[in-house]
Amino acid sequence: MRFTKPRDFSSIPSATGGIARLACARMRGAGKGMANVLSEAGLTVAEVKDPSLRLEVRTQIKVLELAARELQDEFLGFHLARNFDLREIGLLYYVIASSNQLADALSNAERYCKINNEGVRLRFRFDQAAVIALDYVNVDRFSDRHQIEFWLTTVVRICRQLTNNRLAPRKVTVRHHRDGTPAEYRSFLASDIEFGADADEIVFPSQVASLPIVGADTYLNKLLRQYAEEALARHPNPDRVRSNVERVLPQLLPHGRANTSEVARQLGLSSRTLSRSLLAEGLTFTKILQEVRAALAGRYLRDRALPISEIAWLLGYQEFGSFTHAFKRWTGMSPNQFRSSGRLRDKRTDSSLSKGARSEERRR
Repeated sequence: MRFTKPRDFSSIPSATGGIARLACARMRGAGKGMANVLSEAGLTVAEVKDPSLRLEVRTQIKVLELAARELQDEFLGFHLARNFDLREIGLLYYVIASSNQLADALSNAERYCKINNEGVRLRFRFDQAAVIALDYVNVDRFSDRHQIEFWLTTVVRICRQLTNNRLAPRKVTVRHHRDGTPAEYRSFLASDIEFGADADEIVFPSQVASLPIVGADTYLNKLLRQYAEEALARHPNPDRVRSNVERVLPQLLPHGRANTSEVARQLGLSSRTLSRSLLAEGLTFTKILQEVRAALAGRYLRDRALPISEIAWLLGYQEFGSFTHAFKRWTGMSPNQFRSSGRLRDKRTDSSLSKGARSEERRR
C-alpha cells in the first residue's frame, strides 16, 4: 500500500504522511536504518522523502508501529507529538490559529481536518463541556495506537498554544488498552487517561470554548479559509452514494455478500433507491463493484506476504480461477505475472486497473 489513494477508489483514506515522516526522522536521528522498516510497510525511502506524496492512512499506522518497535519506544506517537513544530501541520494549522475564539478554531479544525488525514474525523461539541472527539473513517481503529495518541497530544498542544494557557482536560478517554496512565502522559495532560473506553475524546471545562485566540486575525482567517475550501473540494464527497457504496464493499466481499440488497441494507436504503441514486450519478452497482475489486487487487498484490489465493477470497471470488480470469481481462496477464512485472511500483497502477475494469464493463 505504497502510494496516494487511487483516484478511482475514493474510500481508501490518505494522509499527508507527516506523522510517518516524523517517525522516520526520529529513526534517522537514532542512527537506525529505515529501508527495512519502510519496506515492511510497503514504502521506499525515496517515497518518504517526497513531501508531496500522500500515504494511505493504513500505511502510516504501519510505519508508526514498525518504527516504535525499531526504536523500542512504546509511546512513540506521544513523543513525536510533544516535540514537533505545530506549524508543520500546514494550512490547517494557520486556519485555526487565525480564528477568533477556541470554539471557532475547533469548528474550523472539524471542517478541514480531512485535508491532512482522511482517516481521522475531528468533531467538536459544546454543551455542558467542550468535547473534542476523534473518529476513524474507513480505517480499523484497533489497528492503531501511535497515530491516535499523536492526534490527542497534538490537539491538547494546539489548544494550549492558541490560547497561551496551559489548559488541563477534565477527562481524556481512549479506545485502545494500556495498563494505566503512563507517568509522562499524566505530567503532560495534568489528567489521567481512561484507556479501553468507548470513545477517543478530550473533555475540557465549558468556559474553555470562549477563550480568545492569541493570533486571531479576521481578515487572514477569511483568506485562509478560502484556500482551505479549495483544498477540501479536491477530496471525495462522503455524501455521494458512490463513496458510501465503496466504503462498505471491502467488508462484504470476503463473505460473498457484496450484492445490491446487502449494500442497500447497510446504507439504510431500499435496493430500488440505491439503484436510482447510483443512476443519478451515471453509475451502476456492477460498475462500482468491478472497479473496487480491481483497485483492491492492486493494493493487495503489493503485500507480497498475501497469497494470491487469499486475495481471491478477499475480493469475493469463490474460486481462484475466477479471480485469475477476471484479472487477465483487466490487465492481459495473470496476478502472478503482474506481481512480478514491476508494475506495482507505478503510482498509476490502481487507476489503470480500475480503467481496465471499466473497459470490460463497457464491452458487456
